[in-house]
Amino acid sequence: MLQCQNVMKKYGGKAAVANITTNIVPGKIYALLGSNGSGKTTFMKMVAGLVKPTSGTITFAGMPIGAETKKHIAYMPTEGFYYNYMSCKDAGNFYKDFFEDFDENKYYQLLQEMNLDPDMKVSKMSSGMTAKAKLALTLSRNSSIIMLDEPLNGIDIIAREKVIETVLQNASPNNAIIMSSHLVDELEKIIDYAIFVRQGEVVMQGDAEELRTRYEKSIVDMYKEIYKYD
Repeated sequence: MLQCQNVMKKYGGKAAVANITTNIVPGKIYALLGSNGSGKTTFMKMVAGLVKPTSGTITFAGMPIGAETKKHIAYMPTEGFYYNYMSCKDAGNFYKDFFEDFDENKYYQLLQEMNLDPDMKVSKMSSGMTAKAKLALTLSRNSSIIMLDEPLNGIDIIAREKVIETVLQNASPNNAIIMSSHLVDELEKIIDYAIFVRQGEVVMQGDAEELRTRYEKSIVDMYKEIYKYD
């Protein structure tokens, strides 16, 4: 579905992403793992078509990343992507106008499941409520690839459980979900495939169960070993 070959992104001569090669297939949940500054967010933004690679190739269903692929790839950034004056309803209308694959009925169902008031203003929301609203918007697109950058940031353990439950409910054989998070112990419970990125390069990747069997360690312990000096 998504093929990334020797992808590099430089800013002012410094590589934010140095060399990433990986293939994303439908029906799996991927963990994109790495310490701060490892290149996870830059990589996601390149896949989303928001940043152009300096070199290398990224293709979706054989198409170069561009206007057409944006119709099939949903991306939830770490930062807020709506205005403070907006309510959840306003944000939903914005997404409906912008994305053809946005399912309004699904959006309101997700808001209800996450106990979010459609009329509540973004400016009045807690960090946990904002995280859930962003997730509801992103998952309401019927996209082939769903990327969630740090979806568990700044929320309590109860909200985390709800976020993870909602992600699992929206995983299907027809989509691939890519999640980044420093809370590796939370992701380990649900992922099928792990991609470890260090200093902009993939240093290890593979089926999560196969990695655990091969190295006789949990994904958490592998993470600690790879990034212990970062």
